[in-house]
Amino acid sequence: QVQLVQSGGGLVQAGGSLTLSCVASEKIYLYAMDWYRQTPGKQREWVAGISRNNIANYPDSVAGRFTISRDNDKNTLFLHMISLKPEDTAVYYCSAVRPGFSTYYWGQGTQVNVSS
Repeated sequence: QVQLVQSGGGLVQAGGSLTLSCVASEKIYLYAMDWYRQTPGKQREWVAGISRNNIANYPDSVAGRFTISRDNDKNTLFLHMISLKPEDTAVYYCSAVRPGFSTYYWGQGTQVNVSS
């Protein structure tokens, strides 16, 4: 069972940038990995995904501003965010899933606050 530990996050002004990290307890090359975010009273929203062969995808809401990447040697997933907006304020979660398996593993979440 892989464990995911997140770091990064915090308070940033609108237009600023921030990078989140997610370190796994085992090799991540077998996993597809994603970032999600959630605000109070709303469903968790997918914001970025990266396949085992480094194909990245984003929803329109963050495309061109968020970049997901992975360092398999360091078992680490990243989310680099630029041009941040107040509506990006949320708790961000990383996740990992092995294709063909149904279990998703989640990080503990990290708060991102974007002030206007």
